[in-house]
Amino acid sequence: MDTQHQKTGLNGSEEPLTEELLDELRAAPELETYLDQVATHRSLAEYLSELLEAKALKRVDVVRGAGLNETFGYQIFMGTRQASRDNLLKLAFALGCTLREANRLLKAGGVNELYCKERRDAILIYALDHGMTRQEVDEALYSFGEETLGS
Repeated sequence: MDTQHQKTGLNGSEEPLTEELLDELRAAPELETYLDQVATHRSLAEYLSELLEAKALKRVDVVRGAGLNETFGYQIFMGTRQASRDNLLKLAFALGCTLREANRLLKAGGVNELYCKERRDAILIYALDHGMTRQEVDEALYSFGEETLGS
């Protein structure tokens, strides 16, 4: 692949852009061929692990920072429990995620990504882009009459 059209992943590997993957999918003689050649899905547990490593954070600190029960947080990280969208957002803020990382986290968790046309999501996007803390996020959500991420 042309490296001009790739981005560097968290682990330093080159990830193809979505447009390139779409071209490969359209050009594949069979769906199985494409799916065998391209790893398009990363589990939530794998992505959380990748984020921890890339950001040199400890799981226990992230779970506490997210305000999650330690057992529940551990289960999310191990892939044995699913998390709600708000719990995934709490983890994103505790991990210090960028918007792109947060959206990948949400996608890996099987929930909707942040969408700037939704008022609450716009506040969350702004908060991510401005490095706001969980407390600051909840204060902003509350001040605009939106549901907070909660404790």
